[in-house]
Amino acid sequence: MRIPGPAGFSSTRFLFPTGRACRAILLTLLMAAPDYSAADEVKVWATGAYSFSDELGGFRITGASGIGTKDDPLVITEELNSATPVTLTIRTTRPIQTFGKAGEFANGIMYMRINALNNSGQAWIEFQFELQEILDQPSVFGDGLSFDQRNKTPDNIWSSNFADFDREFEPYDRLLFKNGKVDPLKTVSFEFLMTDYTPRWTFYLVQDPRIPTG
Repeated sequence: MRIPGPAGFSSTRFLFPTGRACRAILLTLLMAAPDYSAADEVKVWATGAYSFSDELGGFRITGASGIGTKDDPLVITEELNSATPVTLTIRTTRPIQTFGKAGEFANGIMYMRINALNNSGQAWIEFQFELQEILDQPSVFGDGLSFDQRNKTPDNIWSSNFADFDREFEPYDRLLFKNGKVDPLKTVSFEFLMTDYTPRWTFYLVQDPRIPTG
């Protein structure tokens, strides 16, 4: 509301709601506010030259360490709450420099160890990883991202619970662990090398536990 002021000036006076009107506005604002609960909290874990996030849901990261070398791999500890695919979001936190010093640069050479707790209530009989440079799109040869595709006889792929593995390239970059089993409430470990010869700031690792279909 505008009221006259002295000597040709004017001033503005604002009338604020009181009583029932004020309580009604407050209630509307509270109802519209997002519900942030502890269960919905997303944590970002930074280690080496990268950060790791469970922001896309379906699982929970509980720890991260290492710099990504063979002697000091990036170790991600997590809990999967269902037997459906989940996606780990990976971002660079240091400057990108191909073949730069691990830990100081995102250098495109990432030795990984995944420790996954099976909290899905069902046994896993296979487990597949898939790399994606763009979310929900297959990784192709030209993007430089793969499970060490140039190495035809890798000796750094291992699992505590699965005896064998297969790699699939073009149009996907997939790594399937098979011939094993992970019972509910047990933890399985995976080791592998991810390479990215044209590093990006953000990329994704899809994790797909498989259950019996029969």
